[in-house]
Amino acid sequence: MAGTGPAPDPGLDTAELPLEGFRIGVTSHRRSQDLIEALERRGAQVLHAPALKIAPVQEDLNLIEDTRAIIAARPDLCIATTAYGMRRWCEAADTFGIGEQLLDTLGATRMFVRGPKARGAVRAAGLADVGISSDETTATLVDMLLAEGVRGKTVAVQLHGYTDVRQLERLRMSGATVLTVTPYRWVKPDGADRLPRLIEAACSGNLDVLTFTSAPAVDAMWSTAHEMGLYKQLVESLKTTVATAVVGPITAQPLVDAGLQPLVPDRFRMGALIRLVVEHLALNHVRRLDTASGRVELRGRSLRIDGEAVELAPAPLLLLRALLGAGGAVLTRESLSELLELRGSVHALDMTVSRLRSALPDGRLVETVVKRGYRIRV
Repeated sequence: MAGTGPAPDPGLDTAELPLEGFRIGVTSHRRSQDLIEALERRGAQVLHAPALKIAPVQEDLNLIEDTRAIIAARPDLCIATTAYGMRRWCEAADTFGIGEQLLDTLGATRMFVRGPKARGAVRAAGLADVGISSDETTATLVDMLLAEGVRGKTVAVQLHGYTDVRQLERLRMSGATVLTVTPYRWVKPDGADRLPRLIEAACSGNLDVLTFTSAPAVDAMWSTAHEMGLYKQLVESLKTTVATAVVGPITAQPLVDAGLQPLVPDRFRMGALIRLVVEHLALNHVRRLDTASGRVELRGRSLRIDGEAVELAPAPLLLLRALLGAGGAVLTRESLSELLELRGSVHALDMTVSRLRSALPDGRLVETVVKRGYRIRV
């Protein structure tokens, strides 16, 4: 697992580095560098562990066999679900010398596209579409086809690595012959230790957000977590401590099935995903408080007091986050011991408070309330 992150300029304010102090996991393989660089430019530390990668075209004989079957069947209708899948399908057909035959076949069909990007890829190939999903879902496309009738017709469906079996069954149950083609298949990436390390980071709370750009990557993470014996712990952590963010509803489905509520942007684009992550963290994971020792701002793992960066170890940081969240109210010694998992050890709590005070520019920021506990001095 690669841990990366730029060294932020201390002169930049948090509006320019909205993700400073936050640690974000990236599971994508394709276009991962674009996402990583965008997050790092905003100040995030990125942990990259691709869950899956796309198999090379040259090794995907099933793709060519399915393409030849579609050419031979001369389908009446065709559904294009993704831009990348459409481009890769045409490129693969060209590689095996059947590109022109494929375009002739698709040119004679009535093509439906799942969204603007798929439409762009269809048109770039010199083809035209007759319909587009209003919400960029395959279900809506199938609704459109069923409304005009598919009984006795052959429908070709370009899949996108995560098969929506229910939509294919709806077509078949309505009397259509359905042929599918999957222009990209997922295989395990190199560096098999990186995903387990990312899972461990999520389970221990050492991540703030975990991002996904494909449903198969979620399934791969679940499978790996099961193998590690950490599946239940991972799901619990993603429910309580680590937010999940996905590029669209199809990617979200395996997370929803596990009882999670991932962040999903209104527009199913990488830029919209990044903006949503920034907004979520700013709203839920930034603590600001004007105190007797100055203005305190805690963003993830980044602490600034009157604009000056302060380094804290994990335990003192967790303690300070709790005290800031209380806004100057007293937190009992018992509650703080439980938070820090100190099992009631008075000495261990006192040592953590002492370490926190020693690391702060003004140790009086953390005030002892005799026989009660601790609070921030506001």
